[in-house]
Amino acid sequence: MADEKGIIDMPGTNRRMSVGQAYNDRRASRVSAVQRKESVSRHFSEDRRPSAGIINDAANATEAEQKMTVWQGIKSYPAAIGWSVCFSSAIIMEGYDLTVLGSFWPNDNFQDYFGNTINPEDGTPLVAPSWQAGIGNAMLIGQILGLFIAGIIADKFGFKKVMAGALAFVIGVIFILFFSTSVVMLLIGEVLMGFPLGVFQTLTVTYASEVCPVVLRPYLTTYVNLCWVIGQFIASAVVKGTSGSLSGELSFRIPWALQWVFPIPILVGVILAPESPWWLVRKGRLDDARKAIVRLASKTDLVKPDEQIAMMVHTDELEKEINSGTTYFDCFKGVDLRRTEVAVGVWMCQNLCGSGLMGAASYFYSAAGLAQSDAYSLQLGQFGLGIVGVLVSWWAMTYVGRRTLYVWGLLVLCCLVFIVGFMSLAPGARNSENPNVAVSWASGSMILVFTGIYNFTVGPVCYSLVAEMPSTRLRQKTVVLARNFYNVCGIMLGVLIPYMLNPAAWNLMGASGFVWGGTGFLCFVWAFFRIPEPKGRTFAELDVLFERRVPARKFKETDVDLYSVDIDHAAAELARIKPGGGGGH
Repeated sequence: MADEKGIIDMPGTNRRMSVGQAYNDRRASRVSAVQRKESVSRHFSEDRRPSAGIINDAANATEAEQKMTVWQGIKSYPAAIGWSVCFSSAIIMEGYDLTVLGSFWPNDNFQDYFGNTINPEDGTPLVAPSWQAGIGNAMLIGQILGLFIAGIIADKFGFKKVMAGALAFVIGVIFILFFSTSVVMLLIGEVLMGFPLGVFQTLTVTYASEVCPVVLRPYLTTYVNLCWVIGQFIASAVVKGTSGSLSGELSFRIPWALQWVFPIPILVGVILAPESPWWLVRKGRLDDARKAIVRLASKTDLVKPDEQIAMMVHTDELEKEINSGTTYFDCFKGVDLRRTEVAVGVWMCQNLCGSGLMGAASYFYSAAGLAQSDAYSLQLGQFGLGIVGVLVSWWAMTYVGRRTLYVWGLLVLCCLVFIVGFMSLAPGARNSENPNVAVSWASGSMILVFTGIYNFTVGPVCYSLVAEMPSTRLRQKTVVLARNFYNVCGIMLGVLIPYMLNPAAWNLMGASGFVWGGTGFLCFVWAFFRIPEPKGRTFAELDVLFERRVPARKFKETDVDLYSVDIDHAAAELARIKPGGGGGH
C-alpha cells in the first residue's frame, strides 16, 4: 500500500520501498477521466488488492500506452529500441553458424581434412553420414540444455548478467571450432556452441518484449527473426566468397574465425544496457526499476516512470493472484497451461507447415539444369526474400494484427506445398536420372514463393506471439519450453527430410508436398481455434483475458477494464467477500 510519504507496501508482503514523491501527487488525479466497467475486486482478493495510488497510476500508464502511436513510441523510447536491437543481434550468430556448418559438407577441403571414412565411389576422404547427422544435431542438443538452464538462472540473476556470460562463453567456444582437428573435437565444439545460443533464443525475445511499450512490441520481437535471417544471409555471402577463392584449411577456418566479429561489440552493449524493469519489479527493486525506465525512455510527457512502475506492480500482483508459481511445472497449471500450449504451438507450426522444403529450392533448380556454382546465389536470394518479408510484416502487423497474419499465412503456405505435391504427379517429375525440367523449374519457383510468404507471416509473427502469450512471471520459462519443443521437432525433421528428398531413399521429392500440406492444414485448424489476438493489449489485459478463458477468436473484441473509477465502492464490495474469494472467475 502507498502511504503519505510516497512509500509502497508491496501487497501480500512486508516489504516497503520508495519510488519517489510522485505517487502522492497523482493518487486520485485522472482516474475519473478513465471510464471503467470492471471493479478491482473482480481481479484481486482483499489481501492482495493494490492501494488506490497504485491503481490510479497504473490506470493512467495503461491508458497512455494504449493511445500511443508507433511514431510516438519511437520518439518516446529510442534508447529501448537501441538496447533491444543490441540484445537481439546475438541471434545473428545462430543463423550464421547453422548456415556455415551446412555449407561445409559439400566442401572438398573440409571433407579431405575431417574425413573419417572413404567414399566408395571415388576413394576420397568423407565424413561418415552418421557423423554428419550427429554434428548437425549437436548444436540443437546444446541449445535444448542451454535453454533450460537460461530459464532458471535468468530469473535469479537477470537478463544482463546471463546474457553477458553467454557472450563471453561464445568467444571461448569459437576457439574450439577454429582449431578443430577431428570430427570428435568438432562435435564437442558444436554442442558447447549450442549452450549460449539457447540462452540467446529466450533472453533476446523476452528482453525485447519487456523494455518497450505495447505499440513497439511486435516490431522489436519480430526483429529477432530478422537477425536470424541476416545471420544466414551473411554466412551465405561469406561461403560464396571463400569457396572459390581460398584453398585448403582456410576455406573453412576463415568462416569460423569471422564469428569473433559478433560477440565482442554485443557484449559491450549488453554490459552498458539497463536491466529489464519488469524483472526488477518482480524482485521488489522498485527504485532500480524506475532508474531503468528513465534510461529506456526519453524525457516526454508520454512516459511517466512512476506510473509505469505502478502498472508493473499491478500486473505482477494480478498474476500472483491468478498463479503465484514461477517454476517450469507452473507453466502447465491452471490458465498458464493454455498460454504454454499456444506458445509451444506457434513455434511447432513453424516446423510443421513445410518450412523444411525451403532448402530444397536449389535441389529442384539443380535438377532443372542450374549450375551448382549458382546454388549459393540462389540461397542468397532466398535469405534476401526473408529480410524483405520481415520488413513487410512490420507494416502488415500495424493494420491486421498478429493472429490474422499467422493463421491465414498458414493456410496460404498449406496451399503452396499442396501445389508442389500435385506437380510431382507429372510424368518424369520424380525421375532423378532424367527429370522433367519444366516441373523442376516450377517446383523450385513455387518454393521461392513459399519462402517469401513464410517470411512475411509465420516466420516473424511467431516471435511476437511467443513473447506475448506467457504471463510476465513465467515468460522466460514458457519461451524455453516452446523453443525446446521446436528444437526437438527440428531434430526429427532433420532426419526425415533427407530421406524424403533423396532419390536413393524414399524419393518423394515434390510429393513430400502432400505430407507438409497435411501437417500444414492441421496447424491451420489448430491456430484458427487456439491463437488469440494480442494486438494493442497490455500484459495485464492479456492476464485477465486468459484468466476469464475468453475464446481465442473473441480476444480482439472483448472489453477489458482493469481498474475501478469508484475505489470506495470497490472496497465496500471487497468487504462482503471472504478473503481469497475474489481471485478471478
